Amino acid sequence: MFGIYLKRELGRRKKAALVIALGLALGIALVITVNSVSAGMTQAQDKVLQSLYGLGTDMTVTKARTAPSGNSSGQPRFEFDAKSDDDTEQSSDRVMTQGGQALKSSLVAEVAAQKGVSAAVGALTLNVTKVNGSFTQGKAQSSTSGSSGQGGPGGQGGGSTAAPQVQGGGASFDVNSYSVAGVDVTDQDLGPLAGSKITSGVTFTSAQTNAKVAVVSKSYAKENKYTVGETLKISGTKYKIIGIATPDSSESTTDVYLPLKQAQTLADAKNQVTTIYVKATDSQQIDTVKATIQKNISGTTVTTSADLAETVSGSLSTASNLATSVGKWLSIAVLAAAFLVAALLTSSAVSRRVREFGTLKALGWPSRRVTRQVVGESIVNGLLGGALGIALGLAAAYAVTAVSPKLTAELGNTGGGMGGGPGGGGPGQQSASNTMEIALSAPVSGTTIALAVGLAVAGGLIAGAMGGWRASRMRPADALRSVS
Repeated sequence: MFGIYLKRELGRRKKAALVIALGLALGIALVITVNSVSAGMTQAQDKVLQSLYGLGTDMTVTKARTAPSGNSSGQPRFEFDAKSDDDTEQSSDRVMTQGGQALKSSLVAEVAAQKGVSAAVGALTLNVTKVNGSFTQGKAQSSTSGSSGQGGPGGQGGGSTAAPQVQGGGASFDVNSYSVAGVDVTDQDLGPLAGSKITSGVTFTSAQTNAKVAVVSKSYAKENKYTVGETLKISGTKYKIIGIATPDSSESTTDVYLPLKQAQTLADAKNQVTTIYVKATDSQQIDTVKATIQKNISGTTVTTSADLAETVSGSLSTASNLATSVGKWLSIAVLAAAFLVAALLTSSAVSRRVREFGTLKALGWPSRRVTRQVVGESIVNGLLGGALGIALGLAAAYAVTAVSPKLTAELGNTGGGMGGGPGGGGPGQQSASNTMEIALSAPVSGTTIALAVGLAVAGGLIAGAMGGWRASRMRPADALRSVS
């Protein structure tokens, strides 16, 4: 009886039911769109962060670099001799630690022993500045000037010789700067190489702790036309390229990867690291682990992915802020308005059904049965609105993913933070930012769909509660009064 009457009443009031359903649908569609875009923003931000510190890293431990002491400026210094031969090519590499003050390698084990730490590995980030070119010596040339006259004895003319002048010569040098990361080859799941995969050749083996081998990034290999098996020379030492690494998400900030001991030898930094990569046992306790490390290991800076995310700027950050603040508040406002409109329309429809409900009560229907009837109709309207809202929301999310608008993300320096790559803030250097381009998508999760269904039911219940309350207050006499 309930189902038959429900179907008949909804069929009689198709336009009113459709208006209520469309109002709820628009609110639900906006909620789905905002949630899916926000999820896409989070994914894009995760891609930016993972490209810098690698998948699985929860935080890094570094130490802020102190100001140079004495007359040392900390700037690279190159000295060349101008040889007698012309076009003599000269080359020099300057290797400097990058990203922060060096830490003792023993701190890696100390960090790993802290409560809540699952694993910790050390890495050494270097910046290599290569100057390559030649001098060309100039040639001294003298010129003689003379004049005729009678001033000399016997009318002889006089002349003078000018000082010799150097003409030609000079110097032509190319300056190339690239980043090098020393990797703990015994544990490559954390550290600079964790955010890349080997697409050509092989990666390091655990036995190559001090081998003269290298893995280069895809972009650096393409720029310098390196292939697997060739030799790379750094500061007079030759390294065999065994693999080409491609970042999982975006451009990497590291050009060359070496075994940690080899990087320490290059930089004259024996038993030193610049960054300790840390993985927590529980991702929900990262802040607690951070506080523990800072308390027990003084003088260090612990940077989490959340700290690094705060430095992200550019259009990605702007869009994320809009989706988080404006978008969510707008969706809440629209949804509240849709609920209110549905409730008012339902209540208004009940007012027009005075004769109907009064007659039903006169026939013996109790108030709870009348209320159940109105609530049932409202829930059906809500579910219909939910179905339409889900369809509209999925269409909007698909459109965003299909268009894939490009967003830029600029990650500022955090004092030797997670990446430790170029722009790490060496002495006397300006703090640079890494700019990346990310394609935005709008994934729709099952949680979002469940939320939409819940909102649809909630909207129907709210509208039904108001209409049912009003219907329950009607008396059979009201039906008789409405008869003309």
